[in-house]
Amino acid sequence: MKEKSRLQMAWITLLSWLTVIGFDFILHAGILAPLYADPHPFLLPPERAFALIPAGYLAFLILTILLLWLMLRLGVNNWKDGLVFGLKIGALIWGAVVISLISISTAPLSMMVGWFIGQSIEMGLSALVIGAGLASENLKRITAWVLLFVFFAFILGVLLQNL
Repeated sequence: MKEKSRLQMAWITLLSWLTVIGFDFILHAGILAPLYADPHPFLLPPERAFALIPAGYLAFLILTILLLWLMLRLGVNNWKDGLVFGLKIGALIWGAVVISLISISTAPLSMMVGWFIGQSIEMGLSALVIGAGLASENLKRITAWVLLFVFFAFILGVLLQNL
């Protein structure tokens, strides 16, 4: 495998981050949306939460950079190993976050379980894209797959919101 340029690494990071954002839309705007519908002291009001979405996406970018850094250091450089690595580290990170929130907040258990599962899957998908990008000589095909995934993720998220 040929070493990637900084531009290629930045592109792999962007593709991975877009994948996370796409799945996050399915997860929170679709699957978990009913959990956000009722007011709860743990949650911000919907208007305020919506305004802060970019902060959440920035957090996902930081996690994406962490995954890339770890995968480079550990030699995880294909999509299969990336997926497994991402699922494992996702379960560890989000398991710790969920346990800490359960121990100090009024967060509903159903929401915490949804976050744990969903965010672990997100990190798996993120690492899958990073691994595929690191293994690929040409990022055009991965770019096409990611853009297609994000397109259909937004369609699915909107459909889930309206069902």
